[in-house]
Amino acid sequence: MTVLYAALLGYGFGSIPFGLILAKLAGKGDIRSIGSGNIGATNVLRTGSKGLAAATLLLDLAKGFVPVWLASQWFWQDMGWTAIFAVIGHCFPVWLGFKGGKGVATNAGVAFGLAWPLGVAYAAVWIAMLAITRISSLAGMTAVVVAAGVAAFMGMTTFAKVLAIIAVLVLWLHRENIKRLMAGTEPKVGSKG
Repeated sequence: MTVLYAALLGYGFGSIPFGLILAKLAGKGDIRSIGSGNIGATNVLRTGSKGLAAATLLLDLAKGFVPVWLASQWFWQDMGWTAIFAVIGHCFPVWLGFKGGKGVATNAGVAFGLAWPLGVAYAAVWIAMLAITRISSLAGMTAVVVAAGVAAFMGMTTFAKVLAIIAVLVLWLHRENIKRLMAGTEPKVGSKG
């Protein structure tokens, strides 16, 4: 039963659409009708509000961290399921017809929740790649892959498997971004596209 509780805990937190809620509360309308149509911080930034995007980023991070941390206290042996389902909840929230974000910020929170060195590695790679390329999708995809690799390198076999599963999901959700990256047409942070 703890596996079910772990999964529900992760999904429940992960499925809260903070970007959509914050944008509506701020009078920015439905962010699903602009840019990429996603509910994450990168698309919220397209409303022109950096503060709103930052708040979305932090809350999306928290909805990955909090349930994993809670699971570590209540049923640590199944916290990997909480981690996976937190990202699934963000990407496929039942409240929005299973159309959510792409899981990068939520997975950052998950990495911090699993083990802080993984979170630090994730954040460092994400920030560095974003600073170098200014391409959000590339920074996010690189971070998710590196986090799984770092977990494996550090001998955290279970966490490496969890992060690898999440990485596959995140990369699949970024398949259109990958096509645009290959074509050289992927928008950079701050662009309206």
